[in-house]
Amino acid sequence: MSLTLYYHPLSSFCWKALIALYEAEVPFEPRVVNLGDPADKAAFQAVWPLGKFPVLRDEIRGQTVPESSIIVEYLAQYYPSAASLMPADPDLARRVRLLDRLIDSYIHLPFQRIVSERLRPAEHKDPFGVERDRAAVRQGYDLVAPMIAGPWATGENFTLADCAALPALFYADYAIPLDDWPALRAYLDRLKARPSVARVLAEAEPFFQYFPLKDG
Repeated sequence: MSLTLYYHPLSSFCWKALIALYEAEVPFEPRVVNLGDPADKAAFQAVWPLGKFPVLRDEIRGQTVPESSIIVEYLAQYYPSAASLMPADPDLARRVRLLDRLIDSYIHLPFQRIVSERLRPAEHKDPFGVERDRAAVRQGYDLVAPMIAGPWATGENFTLADCAALPALFYADYAIPLDDWPALRAYLDRLKARPSVARVLAEAEPFFQYFPLKDG
């Protein structure tokens, strides 16, 4: 098989790539990486030295493609069934990229820092940093909510922006519930009902017990 995706089912950024692959029905070989296993980690770093997933390897084209957003754009470029994930219209494509960037920068990344804080030893806790990141996520909700243009992020078509929104909103909802943002809550519900997303969530479910915010 031409494509191999190096990933972990619990990783939120991996979800972005997985949703795109399932949405476009692009065949690929899933390669789950266990970073806690030194041999597995070393094998992965031989593919991508930074050792961060997701990474897509395309053997036919001899390309190693890191970073979730870049993976989705790569699929849109080379696989006709994925082309709609990145609109051909340059203005709409710019809007998709903007939403992808805003969601990652102002919801996804600050939420990940909240998770990292939960895993820190007590002597290294940073309550001020957590409150700052919680405020950043709320600001991200306020920023993104009025930008959702229809059933999906930019209107009628499911795009890279929607692939980005699901993991960010799904996980962040545990720390900063979407109750005060009903439009985002409804949007997240629509996302979770999408077959490609439902498949990703079902595959991740056995690993949710390891998610450090699942219990509160």
